[in-house]
Amino acid sequence: MSAADVPGGGRTSSGTELWRHAKQRIPGGSMLLSKRAELQLPAGWPAYFDRTSGASIWDLDGTEYLDFGFMGIGTNILGYSHPKVDEAVQRTVAKGNLSTLNAPEEVWLADRLVELHPWADMVRYARSGGEACAIAVRIARAASGKDKVAFCGYHGWHDWYLAANLGTDDSLDGHLLPGLEPKGVPRVLAGTSIPFRFNDLDALQSILENDSEVGAIYMEVQRSTPPAPGFLQGVRDLATKHGAVLIFDECTSGFRRTLGGLHLHYGVEPDIATFGKTLGNGYAITAVIGREAVMQAAQSTFISSTFWTERIGPTAALATLDVMAEEDAPARVHAIGEQMQAHWRRLAEEAGLTLTLGELPALSTYTVEGRDPLLVKTFLTTRLLEAGFLGGPVFYASIAHTPALTERYLAALAPIYAELATLNDEGLRAVLPNGPAQSGFARLT
Repeated sequence: MSAADVPGGGRTSSGTELWRHAKQRIPGGSMLLSKRAELQLPAGWPAYFDRTSGASIWDLDGTEYLDFGFMGIGTNILGYSHPKVDEAVQRTVAKGNLSTLNAPEEVWLADRLVELHPWADMVRYARSGGEACAIAVRIARAASGKDKVAFCGYHGWHDWYLAANLGTDDSLDGHLLPGLEPKGVPRVLAGTSIPFRFNDLDALQSILENDSEVGAIYMEVQRSTPPAPGFLQGVRDLATKHGAVLIFDECTSGFRRTLGGLHLHYGVEPDIATFGKTLGNGYAITAVIGREAVMQAAQSTFISSTFWTERIGPTAALATLDVMAEEDAPARVHAIGEQMQAHWRRLAEEAGLTLTLGELPALSTYTVEGRDPLLVKTFLTTRLLEAGFLGGPVFYASIAHTPALTERYLAALAPIYAELATLNDEGLRAVLPNGPAQSGFARLT
């Protein structure tokens, strides 16, 4: 079937047209919010890919783009289609992916993850980050015997998390997206998930001292701002004092500085940690690791799914971990991110712009002082796409981002910054005939 064929007999000349068709068949067009075309550009985003390699993506029309943006929404720190990972998966496909018996790779991967995290003893698997987060919360509740969760950061789409917006509709504004309506989440869950702000230890202490039913503390180790000195250890101490299970969500941050969780860099041990994104370098595999005393609680509840036992995921993870170790990938993507931030600052200064940068280098983002962030994002995305790059005010580093490719990106970015420096918000609107990209859920119907 050619790239122009649509199953069912239709035709499309590009990913843009296929995206219009997709929204008639798939609510929202895509299963992942971040891949909805309107979140990148109001019109003209290529939307679909045909093949990948390294830092390159080819769309349905055969146009090559260098991905200096999200790199598979943060999944591919080894680059796209890494040969050693793909070869391992291909061998598994040839031998068989799923059977009545279990895949031995599950056990081998568990050994590797525990070896990387000596505080942990046991592992459970899933195939998406949201699933892993829900599994971790279920285990924590079963282990603590308490129903409520204090959380900080983004932890997926499941009922336990969105229940935070049942009391007030702004509870998730600083953690996920503003204005979310928890439609479909049972109202009886109101009050079971309680947010606290990152680096606000007093707020967490107040929650725990005033509510003895909090049995789990779920938080990201770092999304942008680094933890303040003593913050993570303070959370650890509060969890121990109040009998709560401490869960570190490393689905995004894991393997982006150290070979394992970012918590290893900070030297604070949780009771459970969740991993996803980078673990399979684009193949579906997530893991929940934890102390035996906590993880055995999984046996007292029901957590089970057929496709959590397929073989491709753990096979890909084992190969990915091998390459990460061989290539020193976590340290390298951290350094590549630091270098990109320095390049951005230099180009911005030369153009007369002031940037505010997110502070996790491997997942670098920025805003431009004095400009509407959504207009800036749309402008940058538009101009970079015209120059052959997928990007914007964001850069998720991979080891495929070589110095030579980075120089090409920076050469394209310099005149874009220069143009941006001449435009205020009114000027940006004038050069964006289709308006800004969309933001949040409200306009995505």
